[in-house]
Amino acid sequence: MPPSATKRFDIEISEVGPRDGLQSVSAIMSTADKKHWISALAAAGLPEIEVGSFVPAKILPQLADTAEMVEHAQRIQGLSVTVLVPNAKGAENALKAGARKMSIPLSASETHSLRNVRRTHTQMLAEVRAIRAMFDALPAADRPFFEGGLATAFGCTLEGQVPEDRVVRLAEQLLEAGCDAVGLSDTTGFANPKQVKRLTRKVWAAVGRENLTGIHLHNTRGQGLANALAAVEVGLTTVDSSMAGIGGCPFAPGASGNIVTEDLVFLLESMGLKTGVNFAKLLEARKILAAALPGVELYGFTPDAGLPKGFVPATVQE
Repeated sequence: MPPSATKRFDIEISEVGPRDGLQSVSAIMSTADKKHWISALAAAGLPEIEVGSFVPAKILPQLADTAEMVEHAQRIQGLSVTVLVPNAKGAENALKAGARKMSIPLSASETHSLRNVRRTHTQMLAEVRAIRAMFDALPAADRPFFEGGLATAFGCTLEGQVPEDRVVRLAEQLLEAGCDAVGLSDTTGFANPKQVKRLTRKVWAAVGRENLTGIHLHNTRGQGLANALAAVEVGLTTVDSSMAGIGGCPFAPGASGNIVTEDLVFLLESMGLKTGVNFAKLLEARKILAAALPGVELYGFTPDAGLPKGFVPATVQE
């Protein structure tokens, strides 16, 4: 969410299943099922949904209908709709579709950047400047919110450790090039809680708290919820997750597993933090996903175990 926006809850969960979740799933989910699923996720109270990515269909055929997803999702009242754009061409197509929030990935690991978007750091920053110029040519009220996602910020399966000073420098460069905010991303599941807190504080010291409010974490090595808790404790207010933990990065070997939305909601609500999510409706949305992708393994402890007897969530259920 834009840093200037009024937060409706203590922690806002950005559901990335329709983009980051589906991008690694080989079975193509039908457009009709995606719309049904997105509507159900919004009905469950998730305040923001990443509905797709404007990449060429030949690269990610699963996301070929992103423009249609944007059109559908933006008709849902109160929902913040976001999309990923890999470059200026993707941003141009997103604009044509009416997208109001976009994120562009800049991998702190240049090796991953070349594998993921086929561009160096210098080339990606040039893309950011081109997108900024494109947006600035629009009336102020029509300019989408533009976030730079610092991918592989905590480590890379291709390069190994990523220097934190490099992440900080790239955060500064993204803002200088025209991003409205930056986000940290543990693309490959390398992060640990101490690292999450330390790197967040370092980026804050360089660019200000208002320019970094969210984090994207993977559960590749089972650290997802621990890192989410660290992010909340340090003061980040938006956490990405994917229903049933589906997804990962297809361009980083072994980078599988997003945080399970259902488990994240339970963690936060059990701590007394309001997310705005209705558990019963969330599990109904999971049924839609399971029916649409019957051969795909779904994860999550909370859906299997159920809520504890007498559990009272922080969010008043409607």
